[in-house]
Amino acid sequence: QYVLDRTEASCDQEHLPALILSDTGVPDRTASILTGNTEPMYQRLLADARLLEECGCTVIAIPCNTSHYFVDRIQQEIGIPILHMIRETARTLVAQGKRRPAILATDGTIRTGLYQKECAAFGLEAAPPEPAVQRLVMSIIYDEIKKGETGSREKFGEIDAYLRSVGCDCAILGCTELSVFRSYHSLPPFYIDAMEILAEQAILRCGKQLRNV
Repeated sequence: QYVLDRTEASCDQEHLPALILSDTGVPDRTASILTGNTEPMYQRLLADARLLEECGCTVIAIPCNTSHYFVDRIQQEIGIPILHMIRETARTLVAQGKRRPAILATDGTIRTGLYQKECAAFGLEAAPPEPAVQRLVMSIIYDEIKKGETGSREKFGEIDAYLRSVGCDCAILGCTELSVFRSYHSLPPFYIDAMEILAEQAILRCGKQLRNV
C-alpha cells in the first residue's frame, strides 16, 4: 500500500509491477536471533530471495527490520540488489539533519545493533530505549499488534515522553508492527517510518517517480 500511495501514477498501467511473496513459514526472526538458531532462518530467507530472482524481479525490498540481520550475507548469494532498509533510513535521517535518533524495534533488532551500526556509519548517535521502555515497545508489538489489536496509546504515550526526555530529535519506527501502529494512530513527524523509506526507495530504484503526499 505504501508503494501504491507514493507512486506518481494516473492509471494501473503506470504503477510499479511487483511480485509480493508473503512466506508465512519463516521462523520468528527475534526468537531465531536471540536463541542463536539462525541457520534455518537464513536458509529460508535465501531460498525466498532466489525464488524472487528466478521469477524476474530486478530488486528486492524486505519490509522486516529484524531480517536485515541476514541481508548482507544473502546479498552475496544472489545477483540482484536487496534494498537495505536500515541503511537507507540512516541515510535519510542525515539528509534531514537529524543527529540523535531513538530506535523503536524488537529485542532482536536492538540487541544485534542493526540500527546502531548503520547510524554510526553515518555519524548518527542512535539511542535504544532503556529496558523498561523497551518492554513497552515489545508489548505493543507482540501483545497487541501481532494479535490484531490497534495498540495502546497509553503505552505509546509513556514511550514518547521518555524519548523526548532523553533528548532524541526523532524516533525510528523500526518494526513492521510499529508501522501498523502508525497507520491506526496519528503520529507527529518526530516518528520516522523505516517501511515508508523502503517503499520510496523501491519506487525510485525501479525508475518511477514519487507522488507528493
